[in-house]
Amino acid sequence: MEMADQKTVAKDAVSNNSVEGKSIKDFNPPAKPRQNKYALACAILASMTSVLLGYDIGVMSGAVIYIKKDLKISDVQVEVLTGILAVYSLLGSAMAGRTSDWIGRRYTIVLAGAIFFAGALLMGFAPNYAFLMFGRFVTGIGVGYGLMIAPVYTAEVSPASSRGFLTSFPEVFINAGILLGYISNYAFSRLRLNLGWRMMLGVGAIPSVLLAFVIVVMPESPRWLIMQGRLGDAKHVLARMSDSKEEAALRFADIKEAAGIPNECNEDVVKVTKRSTGEGVCRDLLLHPTPSVRHILICAVGIHFFQQASGIQAVVLYSPRIFEKAGITSSDKKLVATIAVGFVKTMFILVATFLLDRVGRRPLLLSSVGGMIVSLASLGMCLTIIEHSRTKLMWAVAMCIASVLSYVAFFSIGMGPITLVYSSEIFPLRLRAQGYAIGVAMNRVTSGVLAMTFISLYKAITIGGAFFLFMGIACAAWVFFYTFMPETQVHTLEEMGQFFGKYTRWRSVARELELQKRKAVINGDGGSGEGQLEK
Repeated sequence: MEMADQKTVAKDAVSNNSVEGKSIKDFNPPAKPRQNKYALACAILASMTSVLLGYDIGVMSGAVIYIKKDLKISDVQVEVLTGILAVYSLLGSAMAGRTSDWIGRRYTIVLAGAIFFAGALLMGFAPNYAFLMFGRFVTGIGVGYGLMIAPVYTAEVSPASSRGFLTSFPEVFINAGILLGYISNYAFSRLRLNLGWRMMLGVGAIPSVLLAFVIVVMPESPRWLIMQGRLGDAKHVLARMSDSKEEAALRFADIKEAAGIPNECNEDVVKVTKRSTGEGVCRDLLLHPTPSVRHILICAVGIHFFQQASGIQAVVLYSPRIFEKAGITSSDKKLVATIAVGFVKTMFILVATFLLDRVGRRPLLLSSVGGMIVSLASLGMCLTIIEHSRTKLMWAVAMCIASVLSYVAFFSIGMGPITLVYSSEIFPLRLRAQGYAIGVAMNRVTSGVLAMTFISLYKAITIGGAFFLFMGIACAAWVFFYTFMPETQVHTLEEMGQFFGKYTRWRSVARELELQKRKAVINGDGGSGEGQLEK
């Protein structure tokens, strides 16, 4: 009960007036706060690290065409070169969780940019396949760091009212990077063979240099500051990041409670316990998790697995090959069609950012996966028809292109951004960085396996059969999301634990919490959104 006293005091700051003396207008739902521009700027800067991953994915899809010709490598080597970055990034994401708890979220972002810069230069100057693979290794470590830390930082600095919007930014920048990679392929494709692909890969160092310059204006995550006992710095950051002074007080009390810091500690700097510095995290996540943490981990790992297993890497990395199988033989036309894929993907991810906090995570996610299922079925059918036809069927070619564009559009409006948003917001504070890193690890392993086996897969079961397989996986994903994953929209990061641990019975918890919030508004609590279930 003592730990809840400070939270109660903070709530009293939000509504210290009784029902007496209020007019009927005071009981209306509070207006949605305006977008916090400082939090928006910090989210944009942190998410810029995701451009690095996106650029590498996009540029490699086209560069590998010229690498294969120049270095005389086989299809198996192409698969390994294309997909190995996802496996290497697994090491980066695994190290990033502990690193970010040690040196902070902000400097981990700087480290990610520095490693990627070195990797891009190594690939750009690679004289042979072995040296190119070493460059991919270094680049993969940097990508792993960036992929893990950007959503965690953004989730921790965002107010609850716009967390979905801001936390979707890393996915926006991944898509922007993919589009830049596709454009780079087309721009450098007319250079001589041994120079073009090196320029495509080498210019990837430019975004990481820009990142190093802009990072100095970013504040540290207030949640990380509190975990280090730096309460004065955390108060200052929260005052700028929150929509109001009252919300800043509530967030400070919530985070302090979640970090296990006694409520009587109000100095600017306090001594933290061992439990607040990250010790025992692996035990609490993997060895002896509570039912709530186990449910959270299943959801985080599951959504990352299904995001990649439903075929997105095959479409993004091998789109020139897919268009070739559809009947497009000109290299220029294949690259132009690939740019269209990147453009559609980027436009629809922008649409998704404005819907996440209005529509909610679950409706967008389920609609997105449903559209992906239909698109994959259409693509698999059309590719099968083309493969068995002796003449070129223009309607089938057009349907293939339309199906690919439809697939990436549906992916980008839900499955793409929600994976990062959802898995970065559901873990308890002390487990968040390393818990999210486990989800990213599953994402990278699945991505790597898919990227390194897609050519062999479609040679074994046909190109149409491969996309029918992805359709089946997407169907399983829809059932998993509908059954196990609760809605997290508008709830604070510290409230999330209430919805997990019940597995398929989370809906009753959500209804009870919503009822309590409505009662709080009626009784004059102000509808702060911080209502807790009675124990």
